[in-house]
Amino acid sequence: MPDELNGDIHRRLEKAVLEVFSNSDFHRASIRDIANKAGVSFTTIYKHYGSKERLVFAFVDIWMGKLTDRIVDHLQGIESMKEKLRKVFWLQLDYYERHEGLGRIVFMTLPMKTWMADETFDQPRMMSLMIDVLRQGQKEGILNPHVRAGTLLDFLMGFVQRSFFMWILRGKTGSLSEQANIMFEMVWQGMKNHPQQLNQGSTPED
Repeated sequence: MPDELNGDIHRRLEKAVLEVFSNSDFHRASIRDIANKAGVSFTTIYKHYGSKERLVFAFVDIWMGKLTDRIVDHLQGIESMKEKLRKVFWLQLDYYERHEGLGRIVFMTLPMKTWMADETFDQPRMMSLMIDVLRQGQKEGILNPHVRAGTLLDFLMGFVQRSFFMWILRGKTGSLSEQANIMFEMVWQGMKNHPQQLNQGSTPED
């Protein structure tokens, strides 16, 4: 949908959406706020998006797609399961640190229930890529086989979300990406397979 817009209008809308929705209460922000900030008519925005939800989701989808592209690119040639996950973890923290506005929207100002109701929430390309990596790790006996691959992903992503949130709350002290390696070692301990643990049952379906 955004591709149908004039390039300059698209860029102005992107900047306005990022600024308004990363700094305002989602329920109070409006298409008119975006229109005023971007210098684009209310009618033009409403014609292409129909609602503020569709407007912000469309741009979030674009930004998340760029993160997925980075993950795909950086995983090329990495054979070690641990190093693959370390790279994914670092890329997430680095991307949200460098795109703070997106992090604020995704983790802080966008009501999760509202986003979950939209198809863009699924991010199938990114999620499929990461789930495949995790399943392979379980198949090879490297990652905990006693939980769903989706649970491992929840654990990893939950750590990223909490780290970003607290980084903002603590005044952005230090660099998220520079702390990524030491934090990943903590995450890895929670994800890797510990053979000494008793099998709690058959391996669950993913």
